[in-house]
Amino acid sequence: MGIARRDYSLNGEETRRAWEKGLVSAEWYRTPVPRARLKELMKRRNFPGLWHLFLWYALIAGFGVLTWLTWGTWWMAPAYLAYCTILTGSSDPRWHEFGHGTATAIPWLNDAVYNFASFFLLREPTVWRWSHTRHHTDTIIVGRDPEIVNPRPPDFRALVLTAFNLTGGPKTIKHVFIHALGKKTFPEEDFVPEAEWWRVHLAARVWVAIWLGVIALAIGTGSVLPIALVLVPPFLGHWIVLFFGMTQHLALAEDVLDHRLCTRTVYMNPVLRFLYLNMNYHVEHHMYPLVPYHALPRLHEEVKADCPAPCPSVWAAYREIIPTMFRQRRDPETWIEKELPARPAEAKAAAAAE
Repeated sequence: MGIARRDYSLNGEETRRAWEKGLVSAEWYRTPVPRARLKELMKRRNFPGLWHLFLWYALIAGFGVLTWLTWGTWWMAPAYLAYCTILTGSSDPRWHEFGHGTATAIPWLNDAVYNFASFFLLREPTVWRWSHTRHHTDTIIVGRDPEIVNPRPPDFRALVLTAFNLTGGPKTIKHVFIHALGKKTFPEEDFVPEAEWWRVHLAARVWVAIWLGVIALAIGTGSVLPIALVLVPPFLGHWIVLFFGMTQHLALAEDVLDHRLCTRTVYMNPVLRFLYLNMNYHVEHHMYPLVPYHALPRLHEEVKADCPAPCPSVWAAYREIIPTMFRQRRDPETWIEKELPARPAEAKAAAAAE
């Protein structure tokens, strides 16, 4: 007897069931935070975002120049890998935070960084803005969330391909050329509003122009360096996007309206937190997505008593994720059940019962 597989598409049987179960655009549980404190945490500030941008672009430029200077030697390999990893890998959390418009109080700068990061992640900016809106509205709701990393039972081959963007990347390139012709594609048509499609088409045409310009520059200079610096990083540097991304929701519950059960917070060291822009506080981010990344550690202190214990490290997160994924190969109905702390009233009732 074969293993039962759910339909993770956005127009299948599970989509209908999600509507019937009341899981679509539903009300989620959020740990209460005093209004004054929440308002303070949601305040947008320029300095943290600008400082992080300066450091990030300095690292990209530094390793890019080092790649150019060492091109054709063995020293180029580590410099180029670092360049691709920092450019594409760290584009993901910056795409995320600047896309939410919370990283700085400068709207045009948020949009500029979001578009820059989108290009090096091969994520069409308008398409993914609406995709991510759906992800926050229907987080890990099967048949609704377009950003589920790996369906159950897990496909390890697909994860290996995703590490180098060999599934989403070619698909995006194909869709960009289709969009550049003024046409639409599915599943994007399911969540991008009609009024936004002109933006999709415009961005696609800009991307195609850049790609062709880079190829022309490479031919004109007789060097593959322009291609290596612009067109290859979305693939070679994508591994760290998956490395961080798998810790967010993988192997947790599906179809629940409580971020504490389907989202994971992981403690990370300062270097990883810089690269990941504090997105390791992921339960907190999903509960209150308008709190800027620099305030997430403080939000964590406000809500942690009402949340499951965070994973103490990335390796601890993977120690619970990987074995669960292997079990899901045999039994897709198994997942990591996070233990929720008892609320004061519940704890008092439990004590009285004893």
